[in-house]
Amino acid sequence: MRLVIQRVTKAEVSVEGVVRGRIGQGYVVLLGVGAEDEEKTARVYADKLLKLRIFADESGRTNRSLADVGGEVMVVSQFTLYADCKKGSRPSFIRAGEPARARELYEYFVAYLKEKGVTAATGEFGAHMEVSLVNDGPFTIILDESLL
Repeated sequence: MRLVIQRVTKAEVSVEGVVRGRIGQGYVVLLGVGAEDEEKTARVYADKLLKLRIFADESGRTNRSLADVGGEVMVVSQFTLYADCKKGSRPSFIRAGEPARARELYEYFVAYLKEKGVTAATGEFGAHMEVSLVNDGPFTIILDESLL
């Protein structure tokens, strides 16, 4: 699993001009599911996401979590995080999860966040989406296989 986490002040995702999800302060998470991922993987990454302390406290230090600031999460499926550009000019996506299984784990990840009490918005799995956001900082973190 690979996550690109952007701390935002607001964000929205649209499909064919229709807004599908919108959040205020929180994270936009671009989520890539790998071929070897399973539900345990999704739980590990979701728990890590929820524990990150990358919001400023009253001293301006990054010491507050999503829960501490009442933040929200927008999760956007992003199989292209598994692009392998080592050979040639056209990326290979062979390490990305098979679409049906990737959808299951994407939905599981979002449901798990909601079970933990987080407001989670989404786009549409597999659709061409337009994501607009205001990156706060900017503050962007990448979580990948090295987490496990």
